Amino acid sequence: MKKLYILIILLTIGLNAVMAQSTLVKKADKYYSRLQYVKAAETYEKAIANGDVDDHVYKNIADAYYQIFDTKNAEKYYAILVKKSDDPEVFYRYAQMLKANGKYEESIPWMEKFAKMKPADHRAIKFRENPNYLPRILERGSDKFVVNELPNINTEYSDFGVKPFGGKLYFVSARDTKGKTYEWDQQPFLDIYQADYVDGVVSNIEKISGDVNTKYHDGTFCIAPDGKTLYFTRDNYVGRTYKTDTTGVSRLKLFSAKLIDGEWTDIRELPFNNDNYSVSHPAVSPDGKKLYFSSDMPGGLGQSDIYVVEIKRGRNNFGTPVNLGPNINTEGRENFPFISKDGDLYFSSDGHPGLGGLDVFACRNVDGKFSRPRNLGVPLNSGKDDFAIYIDDDTKDGFISSNRDATRIGDDNIYTIKNIKPICDVLISTTVVDAKTGKPLPQASVTLTDKEGNPIKTKLADNEGHADFLIECDKDVIVEARAEEYENNKANVVATDEEEVDVKIALNPIEKIITPRELDINTIYFDFDKWNIRRDAAFELDKVVEAMKKYPDLKIHIVSHTDIRGTKEYNQKLSEKRAKATMEYIISKGIDASRLSAEGKGESEPVVNCTRCTEKQHQLNRRSEFIIVTDDNKSGE
Repeated sequence: MKKLYILIILLTIGLNAVMAQSTLVKKADKYYSRLQYVKAAETYEKAIANGDVDDHVYKNIADAYYQIFDTKNAEKYYAILVKKSDDPEVFYRYAQMLKANGKYEESIPWMEKFAKMKPADHRAIKFRENPNYLPRILERGSDKFVVNELPNINTEYSDFGVKPFGGKLYFVSARDTKGKTYEWDQQPFLDIYQADYVDGVVSNIEKISGDVNTKYHDGTFCIAPDGKTLYFTRDNYVGRTYKTDTTGVSRLKLFSAKLIDGEWTDIRELPFNNDNYSVSHPAVSPDGKKLYFSSDMPGGLGQSDIYVVEIKRGRNNFGTPVNLGPNINTEGRENFPFISKDGDLYFSSDGHPGLGGLDVFACRNVDGKFSRPRNLGVPLNSGKDDFAIYIDDDTKDGFISSNRDATRIGDDNIYTIKNIKPICDVLISTTVVDAKTGKPLPQASVTLTDKEGNPIKTKLADNEGHADFLIECDKDVIVEARAEEYENNKANVVATDEEEVDVKIALNPIEKIITPRELDINTIYFDFDKWNIRRDAAFELDKVVEAMKKYPDLKIHIVSHTDIRGTKEYNQKLSEKRAKATMEYIISKGIDASRLSAEGKGESEPVVNCTRCTEKQHQLNRRSEFIIVTDDNKSGE
């Protein structure tokens, strides 16, 4: 009875533990479904500590850390998950977190697995097009920008999205701790601020006046060129009502405000918003006629895409939003668009090849069309989230936001960009190949020179014969290639606005006179007064056949001889029969007759010049010899 009582107690304790574990997971799942990722991660950690460690828990905790960009913990749990999961998105996110933590080489195999599992995915296609992109990105911007934190503006909370206008800086910040807290990252809600900005000094920071800021998220934003209209992002908070979608999540919407008597008021919701998807991060074109934004509306390519819509005459009159297409958008996140005065598009993405997290990309406006996105490289980009760029067209200086130095979750800071070289560059992708076979030449020396031939940089080609160089746009250069046992060759390159120029340099092999000794071909011998091929001679002739199969361009001239016994006329005919027999044997083994020639020289060229010759000396004179015929009609024995 006592044992039964103890057993009941143990079962009760075990059942309570299971129920506690299950309760923790349910609680964490509830936080997760509400996008309360910080609380979700904390609660999943408790469940794991209690032994509740199924794949569902690992997936959600990894994704929760991914959403709040806790890269170390996200990497930790994705590393466990990739051993259990067959979800390609898990492999992609694991690769992203590895890159974000500086583990670039480790990320490549996981990107390869992702690309193999989802070959039609735009991210996979872009990776396969350029699997060795990381060194290029690390090199691209290293000497073009200086990036420094903007003094007197950043706080311990999130500050980002700077746009200068009319001598002031406008930006977004979560610094107001008096209001509500955002459950996603446990930071205060965002508001739009303005500050004086004179000679690089920020002062008099305050919220913008008017009706834009609420107790929920307000920002990001853009100001129309006339300075009278503000387009901004806000939570779905309309008419003092906070709305959610069918899953209980509040989506982002775009609104406009007018500047009236120094205050931003007359708030209006843009007509293409929807309660069931987000529309956010506005950017107005320099002429004020187009509005670019980010959205996850149905029909897009990925988690968020960039769209453009025409701004028509009359307040709140817009055309139909148009997706910018697969040149810009991927299955990942494309957001924070910015249009420069020149009409160039800048945006952030984690779908295009990058360093982990969001990277900033640029597309030049060429005749009204955007060029291929170009990763602007380090130090402008990092392994963390880099976004919300602003570039001044005249100075090419500007601002960027990043969490690269974050000390807490959700901590974004504002940085200045100092441009020290033109940001337009062209990647010269060089491939060195054998001119005859088309095969790549690894370790070929490839030199980039200016048009006068002065060397700029030299690299060794990789195992695929590739060597890449970055140069400034609109620059003429020469690419020269060298390899052992090959003739040098070069190509003239004109670098235009294209992001990448493919250059193939074919090197001709240096023609080498091959000798019979190098091919291990020996003289063959004949019996007295005979021309049949002996067994030992057939062995040597088989080596001739193998050499000619190995070298398809090889041509051989056969010269046959006799000893001095018999008349000269008889020996001449005998040597010709030996030459013919030698040649016919080789042809019988599959060698084309056009590659062979033969002649007999009778007794005129003895190896041993003797009058009373021994049988051994006679044998040395009864022979066929082989001469390699070169392209310039010379021969070498």
